[in-house]
Amino acid sequence: MNHNEPILGELESLLEFYQAAGVDACLTENPLDWFEESARQTTKRLQHGHNPPRETAEHAERPPSRQPSGSSVMPVGAAPSVQGPATGHTATIPDAAVVESARDAAAKAQNLETLCSILEEFEGCNLKLSAKNLVFADGVPNARLMLVGEAPGRDEDLQGKPFVGRSGQLLDRMLHAIGLDRTNVYIANVVPWRPPGNRTPTPQETEICKPFIKRQIELANPDMLVFLGAASAKTLLGVQDGIRKMRGRWMTYDLNGRTIPCVATYHPAYLLRSPLEKRLSWRDFLSIRSKLHKQDNEHI
Repeated sequence: MNHNEPILGELESLLEFYQAAGVDACLTENPLDWFEESARQTTKRLQHGHNPPRETAEHAERPPSRQPSGSSVMPVGAAPSVQGPATGHTATIPDAAVVESARDAAAKAQNLETLCSILEEFEGCNLKLSAKNLVFADGVPNARLMLVGEAPGRDEDLQGKPFVGRSGQLLDRMLHAIGLDRTNVYIANVVPWRPPGNRTPTPQETEICKPFIKRQIELANPDMLVFLGAASAKTLLGVQDGIRKMRGRWMTYDLNGRTIPCVATYHPAYLLRSPLEKRLSWRDFLSIRSKLHKQDNEHI
């Protein structure tokens, strides 16, 4: 009798659970002593003639404290960047300086192709370290209708396109029901990299990515915006209402001084979990179709 079989069976079950939960990336294989790393980075900057901030210098003068085994919590005064676990890129502390660098980078894009290239080179968002692909957009850039979600999932990360998994297939059917498809809409996400395990992006990650999606909307220049879920609406409109209170209510988005109509509806992934809510999303999409037809009549 093989006494290892129960252990192997438990490990297989655990791996199946992680896979079903969407976990497919290991961020660190070994614990990292951030105090020691901070002191090393400070010494490196001093060797190159850079004067560190006072807090960092004082921290370097103290003997480095040891974190408990297996801990990877970053303390105050840690180094601004460390080597990424598997990609060779560096991890970045998501501070105000990184947000400002995102704004500067996004502002330089004169078209959507350039914006995509800038995002591919941007190193300020740590989600890039674990994501397989940049998920920039799908559809046609000059479409009248632009749909914005929160962040890509596993299928989107693998293919590099937004809304291509089960929720994307449902979205395609919803669009088709009102006479639209990906040849006459433009689709993007606030966050263009998949968070590990499909977790919710942190407020810092969203803030870093916000300048890019705002510039993407400016360059796409749609006549109407549809927010898929409350997260994208809250990020871009600054509202705090939940999706149940917000959905179906027409609002406006400021686009370079031009206000365009926008509406929030349930995210397709939520509808897969709560199919009874599809009737409300159907009302929202009928309202979107009516709004598009009204705009057509006004332009005649």
